[in-house]
Amino acid sequence: MKVFFLFINLLITTTIFAQNFGTISGTIMDDENNPVPFANIFIEELKKGGLADEFGKYILSEVPYGDWQIKVSSVGFGTKKIPVTVTSAYIDNQIIRLSLDNPLSEVEVFGRRLSHPDKIEALTRLPLEPYEQIQSISVISEKLIANQGALSISEATKNVPGVYTFATYGNKRESMSSRGFRGIPILKNGVRVHSDFRGVGILTDMQGVDNIQVLKGAASITQGVATDLGSPGGVINIVTKTPIYQFGGAVTQRFGSFGQVRPTFDIYGPIDDNQTVAFRINGALERADSFRTGVSSERIYINPSFQWKIDDRTKVTLEFDHFDDSRTPDLGTVNLASNDVSAIYDLPADQFLGFENDRSLTKNTTYSLRFDRQLNDKLTLKTAFYKSHLKLDDKGASLGSVISVDDVEQFNLRTRGYSTSTRNDDNGVLQIDLIGDDFKTGSITHTFQVGFDYRTSKYSTTNQSLSALDTINVYEDNSNTLPNVTLNPGNPGAAESKSLGLVAQDVVSWTEWFKTFMGVRYSTTETITDVENDKSDAFSPLGGIIVSPFKNINIFTSYTNSAYPRTAARLGVNGEALGNERYDQLEAGVKTSWLADRLRFNLTLFKINNRNINLPVYDENWVATGYYQKGGNDQRQGVEIELTGRILENLTAVAGYSYIDAQYKEHTAYVYGSAPLNTPKHTANVYLDYTFQGLLQGLSLGGGVYYTGERPINDWSSGAVTHEGIVPNEKPFNVAAYTLTNLQAGYKFNHHWDVRLMVNNVFDQIGYNAYRTSYINQTDPRSFAGILRYTL
Repeated sequence: MKVFFLFINLLITTTIFAQNFGTISGTIMDDENNPVPFANIFIEELKKGGLADEFGKYILSEVPYGDWQIKVSSVGFGTKKIPVTVTSAYIDNQIIRLSLDNPLSEVEVFGRRLSHPDKIEALTRLPLEPYEQIQSISVISEKLIANQGALSISEATKNVPGVYTFATYGNKRESMSSRGFRGIPILKNGVRVHSDFRGVGILTDMQGVDNIQVLKGAASITQGVATDLGSPGGVINIVTKTPIYQFGGAVTQRFGSFGQVRPTFDIYGPIDDNQTVAFRINGALERADSFRTGVSSERIYINPSFQWKIDDRTKVTLEFDHFDDSRTPDLGTVNLASNDVSAIYDLPADQFLGFENDRSLTKNTTYSLRFDRQLNDKLTLKTAFYKSHLKLDDKGASLGSVISVDDVEQFNLRTRGYSTSTRNDDNGVLQIDLIGDDFKTGSITHTFQVGFDYRTSKYSTTNQSLSALDTINVYEDNSNTLPNVTLNPGNPGAAESKSLGLVAQDVVSWTEWFKTFMGVRYSTTETITDVENDKSDAFSPLGGIIVSPFKNINIFTSYTNSAYPRTAARLGVNGEALGNERYDQLEAGVKTSWLADRLRFNLTLFKINNRNINLPVYDENWVATGYYQKGGNDQRQGVEIELTGRILENLTAVAGYSYIDAQYKEHTAYVYGSAPLNTPKHTANVYLDYTFQGLLQGLSLGGGVYYTGERPINDWSSGAVTHEGIVPNEKPFNVAAYTLTNLQAGYKFNHHWDVRLMVNNVFDQIGYNAYRTSYINQTDPRSFAGILRYTL
């Protein structure tokens, strides 16, 4: 009997126990009814949780009856806590919606609606989506960079139409061009890294990059960088990663051709339980050889950041970015004919024309402190301080003139020189803006900005060289041992500049379909050298309209007029200051958004004229007199087409085409109608990535094709010798066009492990990037790489 009662008691207890637990299931969605994959679901009181699947589906089993709080989080979305009452065995179809919270920029490039690339206001200074801006803006996401395995600025920006490599100067720097302007400014977190205005470029590491913003046309006005040498063509802003308020991260190991080994890490999350303080730290180590014997590189990169949400309206963000790179500069090859004939020598990979101790060292440190305060639901105060330190130390060989034998030029014989140089740059920006969003005056809506920036730039250089150390034959093996040599000291250089800029912009929405865009910048600049101080000011207006005949279509046109203050102090033949050069820029186009903002198509037309230039005056022997005169017209015009987003739910695309018609007109030094050096008329890019479902779920395949058209190796002189390698009245040859094809394949085993394989330059097509006749560097041959990633 006791056994019987014990059995009954056990049965009743078990039945009651079973009835007191339930299962909760449903879907995690965003604000636009799209599933949020791999979101975290957790009940803190019970220490019970799990992950949603790739379709946002989740299940929480064995949840005791009662009232609970479910905490849901996902990278790029705000954490959400929702109450749930469990009173039955099954609670089905519970939809939980998450809202984007400082989303990662990958959602921008691939079309996720409501996305907003991090720090876009650091350049545009307006709280508008790129789709809503009057300027041409392209954003390259962290996801796109990772999927393609891009490791350099040029590899990433080849996804933007009309942006191409100007020169690498022996693979020491990355100098980029856009719209026919050489060396457009490269910024990091909104501050210029290189201060000499000469566009020789920088190096950086992609591990710390959250997104890359390419702003063209009027966009550069707001930063004052429109006064730089190449900036009428646009600017490139490299945005580093910042904290996220959910724990996560990834560790990767990459192995590649030519001895490449590259481990990386990225860890982020909140520091306190209230999620008011968060951190992020990522870094990379890399060493690699090259396809060319004797060329190698090593680097270290670290990027910590910290954010404190003081209250619901105030946050402080501190960022630090340090890059240390050591590499062998590669002289490349030579042209085996005069400058009007293309005969670039296919130098064997086992031949290196430099010396074994040639080295180029780059150290760059940038940091920023940002303070954002939301004054009310309409007004925000943004304050930022940016600082950058750049140190360069170059030692290496150089190739000089062609050797003549019996008055016949032997193009395979070259003098070889040697030089050393150092450079130190110190740049800073203090920027304060008051921003109004959706501000009403009657029936009219304003989005506006008023603010100022104070910029300082200081650099110093040293150099020493010997132009003719020995003679080499490019057909033969040459000694790579540097003999004892005494170098001739050069003239050190130094300059300091200070600039104060006042900026105001107002986007006025008169109706739902008609907006006007008005802006103005006033800048004062003082440049300080050992000899003199030069002061100048510039007034740069900006205006345009946006018409939206349909909700997903914006038609825009704009006009800007920007100054080039560095030219203001140039003197005419009578000793008078000639004043600033100015650029007139017209831009028009269409921005469209399709498939619930998953797909975007943009068409932009532009025309830029630099009239009334301060042109050098030459004597009858084409020798520069040191004086200048007003005149001339350098013109760039063209079209850019861009498509980004998801064609299908599992098929993403990035495609573009640009046509650039760049001409010197009425110029004292160059032939009328000739194009600036290294300016291709045509560039094109297309990239597709397909993610499989069903039996092949977890597999993705991607590939890209990138075309760079032929371009002149040098400027075509009408008689003056303005730069190295120019032969008066001799048309320079065109560097041949080339097409690169890259393929990628990835497989995701689960939410922790994935692997990616890449083949770059599949068809082993060799192209060349040249800087006049000083450097002719070939593109990398076919290469392979594999990446193993563990996601936390």
